[in-house]
Amino acid sequence: MLRLVLTRALLVAAPFVFWFAWREVARRTGRPMGATPWGWLIAAAGVLMGLSLMASAVFHGDNRGETYVPAEAGRDGHVTPGHFEKPAEKKAQPQ
Repeated sequence: MLRLVLTRALLVAAPFVFWFAWREVARRTGRPMGATPWGWLIAAAGVLMGLSLMASAVFHGDNRGETYVPAEAGRDGHVTPGHFEKPAEKKAQPQ
């Protein structure tokens, strides 16, 4: 979960990082710079966030029809994590 949050935070931060890095390079080379386009930066961050959410919906695995097996703690203190199990394939009965 933390990986997903950090990935999306980096996507939101990317337009701002690129803009301010470009602005610094331009300022060092003597180019005149205008005002910071906050609206465009926020819109670009929103578009990247939306695209990442759509990509998650498209590429994330589907677990419908599977059975959830909750986590269990054994007597030795070992915890088996929860997981989804696929339904067992029905074998054809010989006739």
